[in-house]
Amino acid sequence: MDHVSLAVPQAIADALPAESDEAIVDMQRAVEGYERQLNDSLTDLGDYSGVVDAIERFEQRWEAYDEYVVELRSWGQSPIYAMVWRDLHAALIQQLYDHDELAAEIDRERHARIVQDGIRFNS
Repeated sequence: MDHVSLAVPQAIADALPAESDEAIVDMQRAVEGYERQLNDSLTDLGDYSGVVDAIERFEQRWEAYDEYVVELRSWGQSPIYAMVWRDLHAALIQQLYDHDELAAEIDRERHARIVQDGIRFNS
């Protein structure tokens, strides 16, 4: 498996206000950290459970930021930062699925977890 590469999509960076250089740098650092963890997981473990764990964390963060958007709007605050972080996590999941070999392994691992959970629940 080739190394996974992730990036902050330009559309997300462009959605930020002009004075948001620090936010873009923070996003890039976060993405670099995610990328490093994913590649370490793939190299060290030789399986794809670490990638699926990361996707599940991204999904949880996506949901949390989505809730922040609603809450910020209800308080009359601008939700732009919550929106771009939410969209970043969705984009990262998509970038992982865009790796052809990785997408099949992700699906296989997620299906195995569903079956395992179903067996555990029925026991």
